[in-house]
Amino acid sequence: MLYFLEAVDEINKIIPTAEGVKETIVVQQSRLSSFIDTVLGLIADYTPKVISSIVVLLLGIWIISRVAKIAEKTMAKRNLDISLRTFLKSLLSIGLKIILIVTVAGMIGIGTASFVTILGAAGLAVGLALQGSLSNFAGGVLILIFKPFKVGDTIEGGGQIGEVKEIQIFNTILLTADHKTVILPNGPLSNGTIVNISRYGSLRLEINLAVSSENNLDNVKQVIKTVLDQNQKVLVSPEPGIFIGKVTDGAVNITVRPYCNPEDNAQLTSELYNDVKAAFDKNKVKAPIQQRLIHNVAN
Repeated sequence: MLYFLEAVDEINKIIPTAEGVKETIVVQQSRLSSFIDTVLGLIADYTPKVISSIVVLLLGIWIISRVAKIAEKTMAKRNLDISLRTFLKSLLSIGLKIILIVTVAGMIGIGTASFVTILGAAGLAVGLALQGSLSNFAGGVLILIFKPFKVGDTIEGGGQIGEVKEIQIFNTILLTADHKTVILPNGPLSNGTIVNISRYGSLRLEINLAVSSENNLDNVKQVIKTVLDQNQKVLVSPEPGIFIGKVTDGAVNITVRPYCNPEDNAQLTSELYNDVKAAFDKNKVKAPIQQRLIHNVAN
């Protein structure tokens, strides 16, 4: 009997009483009610902020899209290179979206000071690491915007002369007369002296001749003018110039300055020297005779 009573006491300790269960239920109900009140309070506080943030986010994305399209149309009207237009449009869009996200986060209540600090530090680190590349990038942007030269022009820059084959964001690619590909970084190129040989549309040649002083110079000039008129590579405008120079040792120096298209430069120079020589022979224009003084020194 004693063992039975002890067993009943142990069972009563394990099984909660009705009063204990009721008390536990009341406590849990109180906690649940408090939690629900807290959640409802947070919802009441943050719902206007979240709704307004969503509205601002959607409106901001639409405005950024419109601004990017307007910027692209503006750059297209200015005939900017398509690679530069695409890059600047992406850069503008990404920058505005970052500003929008920071603004929306601040509206919700998220601290943005640390976020902005991290972005600034990251930008500074990237800028220091890519200092040379950023210089070339800035030079490429300046070249593509202000266009000191374009694809197809023949330029002299960075100690090289060649035809511009491609203008990239960081480099400019030239093809030299001996068909060597030269890659020039845009930073030093944009900051240095650039000679655009073909931008004006015509190029002036300089042909140096020498004839004997015994010739009639008016006839000589007429022979040269006839050669220039017969060559279709010589431009009519600007008009070619024929200039009489100094007379030295019985020779008259004549400078001929015709104009041509840049691509005809080398070929026309060769043709004119050849044609003038043939015309001089045909019209019996005397060449200068070199005079030598020979001194006999007595032993």
